[in-house]
Amino acid sequence: MSITITGTIERRELGMGAWALVSDEGVTYEILKGADKNLLKAGQKAKVKGQVREDIMTTAMIGPVLEVKSFDVISSD
Repeated sequence: MSITITGTIERRELGMGAWALVSDEGVTYEILKGADKNLLKAGQKAKVKGQVREDIMTTAMIGPVLEVKSFDVISSD
């Protein structure tokens, strides 16, 4: 199922590190590796379209894994 989330990109230093999208509602999603580098900037606000992958586990385990399909940058720090 495709979802759209607006939130802020964060870098989490767990293990080898992980990228997260913290939604405006406070839900943390772990961004699946391989996402566009233009999205992965800490502090950047974005509207992200993607799919929550329930078939994948990660070592960071910071929240549901989000496979990004597309995004729009709203603002960057």
